[in-house]
Amino acid sequence: MNDILPTPPPGVFDDEPSGWTRPHTPGVASARTINPELRSSPRMASSAPTVITGPVSPAMSETLTQRKREMLKRCTDAAQQLGQPVLFGMTTSLILQSVPLPKDCDIDPAELHTVSDSHRTRIRAIVPPTTPHIWKPLSDAHNVRINKHVYALDLIHTWAQLAAHISLESLVILGDAILTAIARKPGLANGRTADGIYQDFVRQVTELPKFNAKSKCMIALAFITPRVDSPMESKTRIATTKYGLPPAVTNYTVPGATFSNGAPITLDLAWPEFRVAIEYDGDHHRTDKNQWRRDNDKRELLRHHHWIVIIATAANMADEPSQAELAYRAGRQLALRGAIFDFTLTATPLNELARRKRRKSTGAH
Repeated sequence: MNDILPTPPPGVFDDEPSGWTRPHTPGVASARTINPELRSSPRMASSAPTVITGPVSPAMSETLTQRKREMLKRCTDAAQQLGQPVLFGMTTSLILQSVPLPKDCDIDPAELHTVSDSHRTRIRAIVPPTTPHIWKPLSDAHNVRINKHVYALDLIHTWAQLAAHISLESLVILGDAILTAIARKPGLANGRTADGIYQDFVRQVTELPKFNAKSKCMIALAFITPRVDSPMESKTRIATTKYGLPPAVTNYTVPGATFSNGAPITLDLAWPEFRVAIEYDGDHHRTDKNQWRRDNDKRELLRHHHWIVIIATAANMADEPSQAELAYRAGRQLALRGAIFDFTLTATPLNELARRKRRKSTGAH
């Protein structure tokens, strides 16, 4: 299992030069070393699918970068005061690795969360205050060196560690975000496709020894998917799933459609057989003039080629009635184009959908 997700080389998180060699750091789980859409008008042309998901929105990227910078300083100060390198987990690990935080976590993200494999080795400091956590499968993790003082728990182990502290839906959204974070870092992706990363994710979690909330993780694995660019895109996808729409293809590369510079045209959620899609627009899609024009040109071209593109915003995700309306709009267009599925008037919880999947796969009635 230790060969599934090797630790990236120093520098993969842009904090240390690539030639740096890590000295032995007692008390920190070992970190193994391995060898180390642009704004333009669209056009129709031949193009190959892209493997790594597209860029995050400028606002989201800036927020993650600033949050990481502030957290890294606090973690470094804590480690220096303790006089030893420190391994951080939980939400601290997410922030250090530029992963969006879950919305409903009962862990305070402002705290510094340390992690160790036993009570004997745990780190607890009073000044600055740190909150210790025990993670028994720690020896199987490929922890990431952020700088010479600070280490972050392997992202997949961080996901499993947080499972007991967030809702099932948030666990799915976080899983999507972690797959994307891994795909965007060549040192973490290690040459794998997005689907390969997902398969390794499933295998690694499945092979972990029993831990708190592992059963929740196993349910969530059936719903997480690669190639999702933001938590709100994940939330949009989950909403369509809960109302019975067929599974959508995420970050779908439209065959033969490219921007004038050759970059592929992609859609957040797509049902290619029926040429129906949902695009999630964050605030920057209307406040950035160039982004707005680019979106408008892209969607006009797609409409010309008989695609129905439905626009979703934060308002569509604000509450269940709004999500139901969006799902109905997408479902109606799918039905008009020949899709057959069981649309529901109320949302079905993910754990119930998972139970139905299991019954269907086993032939139970």
